[in-house]
Amino acid sequence: MGARRWLTLIALIAGITAGVGAYTFVYARGYSYVTNDPQACANCHIMRAHYDAWTRASHRAVAVCNDCHTPPGLVPKYMTKGLNGFWHSFYFTTGRFPDPIRITERNQQVTEMACRKCHAEITMAIDPAHTTTAAAGGLSCTKCHNDVGHIE
Repeated sequence: MGARRWLTLIALIAGITAGVGAYTFVYARGYSYVTNDPQACANCHIMRAHYDAWTRASHRAVAVCNDCHTPPGLVPKYMTKGLNGFWHSFYFTTGRFPDPIRITERNQQVTEMACRKCHAEITMAIDPAHTTTAAAGGLSCTKCHNDVGHIE
């Protein structure tokens, strides 16, 4: 195959990939995921129950999804959103997501650190009595308070 045909094939594949990607991004309202709007999390039907549970929970008055489910800082926040968005799209498109969905270990740690940041006064008072941390299998805010952000 000549160089011209290879370039044409590469251009065709790149064009199809860009077109499908752009269509999917618009169709799936991918642009909404760069916002801080909790409605974006409910774009996907699998997340509707979590969004509805958040609207009934006490945290709805003080926190949106990104406050608890992304780390602080612009780069870590959008890295997490990008990784989660990619994997959510992959698993949803392939139908390989668990039902009900479950939080990953990494995202569990992000949420745990968010609890500890917002409730630092309380966690600082509790943690000195214990030598282990949540990461080491010790105290975990979300283990005992797992439905605070999403009341069932």
